[in-house]
Parts: sequence; C-alpha cells; structure tokens
Amino acid sequence: MDIVLVNPEIPHNSGCAARLSAGLQVPLHFVKPLGFSLEDKYLKRAGLDYWAMVELSVHDNWDACLSKLADGSDRPIHQRIHLLSARGGKSLFETQFAEDSILVFGSETKGLPAEIMNEYPEQRVYIPIDKRIRSLNLANVVCLATYTAMVSAGVDLPNNDGSHQRDPRADDGVRPGDLV
Repeated sequence: MDIVLVNPEIPHNSGCAARLSAGLQVPLHFVKPLGFSLEDKYLKRAGLDYWAMVELSVHDNWDACLSKLADGSDRPIHQRIHLLSARGGKSLFETQFAEDSILVFGSETKGLPAEIMNEYPEQRVYIPIDKRIRSLNLANVVCLATYTAMVSAGVDLPNNDGSHQRDPRADDGVRPGDLV
C-alpha cells in the first residue's frame, strides 16, 4: 500500500502523514509542486524524530509518480488507485482495498487536479460528513483512510502492546530533505 499527496500545501499535514507512514511502514509519496520546502521546520516537527523510518519519494509530477508506482505489482495501476475526494464516489467504508492499493490525496485548498479526477472517474472515494462541512483536515483523512484500507485489505497492522521502543536512528537528526 502507498500514500500519495499531490501538491500538498501545509507542512503540518504532510509531516503528520509522514509520521503515519513511519508508524505503519507504508511508503509516502509527495508530488510537486509542494507548498513548502522539505527543510521546513514545521514539516520536520510534525514528523518528529521518525523521519529516518519514512520511505519518502518526491516526484516532479503525477506521471513520474505513476511510473514509480507501476512497479512492484502485477495489477494495472488503474485498478490500484483510490482517489480520496470530498466530492463524490464510493464511501470509504464501502470500498474494497487490496494490499497494493494506492491512496491518493489532493492539496488542502484545491483537492485533486481535475485531470487526475477525470482520468480515474470510477476510483473516487469519499468519507461521509455532514453536507454543511466542506471537507475534513487532510492529515485526519490520510490517517482514517490508510487504517481503513489496511483493515479492508487484510494487511496486518503493527503488533503493539502499548509499549514504545525508540528506533536507534531517532537521534540521527534525519530531516525530510535528507530522504530524497
């Protein structure tokens, strides 16, 4: 399973997605343009000292991201993609996911670009919310969707008894920009 943030704008949200990526050991992809620098202190802070555990790829554009994601699965990319959108599609809780699913999220202010939405019209997935609410916070949606997709796909969640064991790389001072 992969998490893709297309044109993310807010470093806090992207840092939270990175922390989730580390916690679930799910690869994270950023598609440019980004609304922040990979050296942003808020991005680093939101990801805490877990950046060394993040498998981060930064792609110059959507096509480059698709090319990278096409590797590693026998299923065609169009069967693996799920576009998380506040506008239409199938409920997250009625969507069937697979181990090689790709969860794609748009920017905080614009959502996913129209060309991506038009390319995969049957792959839209939404989270039910009150109609008076425009959208949910991106970091919250990434977290909810990723856990839901993993459970739906039968992917084992981390075995955690509530204890914490610090990763030895946590003190290495790894920054997001060091990963690309």
